[in-house]
Amino acid sequence: MLLDVTILTGFLGSGKTTLINYLLEQSKNERIAIIENEFGAVGVDGALLKSSPDVEVVELSNGCVCCSIRGELTEALKGILDKMDQGLFQADRLILETTGLADPAPIIQTFFVDETIRERIRLDAVITLVDAIHCLKQLDEHRVCASQIGFADRIILTKADCVDEAQKQSVLERLASINSKAEIFEAYRGVLPKEVWIGIGAFELSDALKINQGVYEVKDAQNIRFKSFSASKPTRSFNDDIESYVFRAEKLDLTRIGAFMEALIEEWGNDMLRYKGVLAIQDEPKRLIVQGVHKVVGFDYGSEWGEEEATSLLVVIGRKIPYDRLAEKFQACGA
Repeated sequence: MLLDVTILTGFLGSGKTTLINYLLEQSKNERIAIIENEFGAVGVDGALLKSSPDVEVVELSNGCVCCSIRGELTEALKGILDKMDQGLFQADRLILETTGLADPAPIIQTFFVDETIRERIRLDAVITLVDAIHCLKQLDEHRVCASQIGFADRIILTKADCVDEAQKQSVLERLASINSKAEIFEAYRGVLPKEVWIGIGAFELSDALKINQGVYEVKDAQNIRFKSFSASKPTRSFNDDIESYVFRAEKLDLTRIGAFMEALIEEWGNDMLRYKGVLAIQDEPKRLIVQGVHKVVGFDYGSEWGEEEATSLLVVIGRKIPYDRLAEKFQACGA
């Protein structure tokens, strides 16, 4: 049985500990293992977490996200697996909370690089918390903030009740310009039902792919309202080095699109944080699904198109991608 893991990231003060504590309150019958990436020898957030016999807390002393932290994280994950094998601890799922200054890239790659971890732990989703009060300033001053947003499968907007509608709109537009694939949920007073961010299967090769056009305002699990953005285009341009690139085409030739994707990943993979495509292939009734992180990519066929118009959509969250040139090549893959 695979152990599902959710990566919870977000800049300093975005509300990760509050969200985890709320999750623990709502998960009385579920055993949750928590790994925290902390600064210093003693984790501050670890002391704040509400402990119980069902919670395993592993504090990582090195706050830097680099090769050394990846090694330490790998050992922490294997340590949890060993305890489970020995019957010393049982976990239904794993939450990995990064430090507020962490780039999620090497953490995500840990779940694909190590064979033992890849076979026994399944990455469910990357969830990024965003502080509506300070987000715009943080994005201007800290490059890692954009990276956290770019890797997200879902974005949780916190403290939105503390800003006016104009600032909220500006924050939403900027989030969408960085990551148009991630759905945005507004937490109510810092908390969110676990159904919104736990067990969503974001790394599965599914048919679902759409460009986000709004925000989900959440009061509780039964009261979720979708509100579209008030502007179809951002009212201002942003100077973020990470942004969304959307490629569209009709039916594609399998050989041509295969060569395109191979060249794209080889040349630009290091600059592509996340990417997903649902592609229509000539003479193939099923959707071709592609999903990747940097140069780690998976392909599979999904459901049939049926009566739905078969069109190809590829969304790339990346840094300084030569969009016009690549969009032309993508179009040239047509059948």
